[in-house]
Amino acid sequence: MIIEGPIEEIIFRNEENGYTVFLLDFKGALTTCVGKLINANIGENLSLDGEFVNNSKYGYQFSFNNYEIILPTSLAGIERYLSSGLIKGVGPVTAKNIVNTFKEQTFDIIEMSPSSLAEVKNISIKKALEIGEKFKELKKMQNSIMFLQKYNISTNMAMKIYEIYGGNTINIVKTNPYKLVEDIDGIGFLTADRIAKSIGISSDSEFRVRAGILYSLLNSIEKSGNTFLPKKALFSLTSNLLELDEEILDNLFESSLDSLTMDKTCMKIWQDNVEIVILTKYYFYENSVAQKLALLNFTQKIEKIDVENEITHFEQRNKIQFHEEQKIAIITAINNGVSVITGGPGTGKTTIIKCIIEILKQQKQKYILMAPTGRASKRLSDSTGEEAKTIHRALEVAQGGTANIGKFVYNENNPLKTNAVIVDEMSMVDVALMSSLCKALPRQCRLILVGDKDQLPSVGAGNVLDDIIKSEIISVCTLTKIFRQNDDSLIVTNAHLINEGKMPVIDNTCKDFFFEEKLDSNSIKNSIIDLVTKRLPNFTKLDSTQIQVLAPLKAGVCGISNLNKILQDSINPPSIKKMEITVGENIFRVGDKVMQTANNYNLVWTKMNGFVEEQGEGVFNGDIGYIADIDFQNNETIVEFEDGRICNYPRTEIAQLSLAYAITIHKSQGSEFDIVVIPVIAGAPMILTRNLIYTAVTRAKKMVVLVGEKKNLKKMISNNYTVQRYTLLKNLLKNANDKIKELYE
Repeated sequence: MIIEGPIEEIIFRNEENGYTVFLLDFKGALTTCVGKLINANIGENLSLDGEFVNNSKYGYQFSFNNYEIILPTSLAGIERYLSSGLIKGVGPVTAKNIVNTFKEQTFDIIEMSPSSLAEVKNISIKKALEIGEKFKELKKMQNSIMFLQKYNISTNMAMKIYEIYGGNTINIVKTNPYKLVEDIDGIGFLTADRIAKSIGISSDSEFRVRAGILYSLLNSIEKSGNTFLPKKALFSLTSNLLELDEEILDNLFESSLDSLTMDKTCMKIWQDNVEIVILTKYYFYENSVAQKLALLNFTQKIEKIDVENEITHFEQRNKIQFHEEQKIAIITAINNGVSVITGGPGTGKTTIIKCIIEILKQQKQKYILMAPTGRASKRLSDSTGEEAKTIHRALEVAQGGTANIGKFVYNENNPLKTNAVIVDEMSMVDVALMSSLCKALPRQCRLILVGDKDQLPSVGAGNVLDDIIKSEIISVCTLTKIFRQNDDSLIVTNAHLINEGKMPVIDNTCKDFFFEEKLDSNSIKNSIIDLVTKRLPNFTKLDSTQIQVLAPLKAGVCGISNLNKILQDSINPPSIKKMEITVGENIFRVGDKVMQTANNYNLVWTKMNGFVEEQGEGVFNGDIGYIADIDFQNNETIVEFEDGRICNYPRTEIAQLSLAYAITIHKSQGSEFDIVVIPVIAGAPMILTRNLIYTAVTRAKKMVVLVGEKKNLKKMISNNYTVQRYTLLKNLLKNANDKIKELYE
């Protein structure tokens, strides 16, 4: 519904995000309204589009998403509007003098003939022109916001667009709405296409084709992890998106692609006799990684060190005996600029890291331990007894990064102060983050990459660990000997059996690996809910929130969307005493387990470190926490993450959270959970693969419970299909290595 009236009182306003609580005079009744305003000034007449909601804490309020500013027509209203502080330099006295002079013509004079304001007492010609300019700026902004709202663009997004385009907003959007796809994070092709159609832009416009090419590339990066596409594949995707006849599209595709390459948005290059198209920034990501790795690997002057004695002393102190392949891994890491240590669970990767750290200490070498996620870095810290940081935190997010693009304190101009960097869970690291890390490495630095090559590739674009290994440029030590397993434990044994394409040992009398046979999706779902909420907590004495459901899919009866809703209602049901907020199709409630689903470099967090409060910026994809509070007054949701960071999410950022009672197996990479429960379902063989179930099983520390049909488990284990990602790093690394050899030999 729409309500209209002047602002009578401003109760609260957050200037950073525009969230405002105010009283509106709606038909003579003061009405509490909540939402985001570009500006908030007493006396402004607003038309609000929203609905009345009953807030459990504050009572009935009118919550709006869109609004219009309506200039007042009465003399009292005009005077009140001008004296509200909206126009700098115009206070109550000046406003009264202006209205007394120009009456109902006040707004026309300010806009059309601002110099006439100099007739008013105490207004110079300079001040008169400044008032007129400010009024015009406000009108442009307001008109731009209203124009964008007609196309179902929220006020928040409209404000974001106006910040970039300013007074040219309407002209740019009317001329080429597809420019929004290129310039504005969060505006997709379909939104731009809808605007274009409504204002009569032809479906075969070059603007549209250009945006379609860019969208197809970006979609491939985000959904498939590619860094480039063969030109023919890109043409096919663009054709499907635009639904144009291939003959019509053919010429337009070439000219639009040329336009994208001319302005350096994309690059066209030949790779293995195939013409490919790559976003320029992704080419530079992969190339910078290749150049730095090749340089560190080839030119670093590290004197070969005999560390046999140090290894022996470590074995004696820790009462262990290294396998020969473990010793080789340690020696290789110490004596090479770049090295890779890869192996499955129980192969001793952590023990090797501990030994490497001791040797570095004896050499008085500085080192930094890193991992891609908060969970992975905490696990590395717990297992080694040394401080470990996320890669983002080690590089330190700098001021000025956007929500999705990081700028780091440590970079090529300000390298890390260290002699060695050890990165665990390397399979999770995407090419953009690897590029930032490589830029921050000093010239004389060992880089030791540790991970499991058989895990799923990174959620983000690239295939960094796999490409490095397959390049055959970097020294790689593959661990095969299994050490970490007890006689009555099957997790490690079964993980390796799965990785070898064999069915796991299913013996429900053991203590940590169970299979529950269920023949249909509803039975699987019901069993999972019962296991998480009742049976496993009773059996293990762990809280339900410590039991993690890892599902292969998002959709379906056993997908995370459905499981999360049911688990939320069971584990954290609604209550009059519990605050909750609706965001899209999701309800978030105080106490809910949630996950951050995108990198956001701007969100500020605080953390108590003893008696000292730390503060920083950046919350990252995969971080898990709990909703500690929902503050309707400030329109913020407070999340406490598992590592102790507390972050206040403004209303605009809450959509980056998702419920995390159940998460996809892809999102679980780099994490360990006490207990994992995994639905084993039928589905597309391109998704339900061996490395998917292998990754899920290896996330468990204490117990794995599989629920489903054994025949579907067997299908997954037999299915060794891996999605081929289009990436350049392997070839670029080979090329960089060859060029460095030419220079130094």
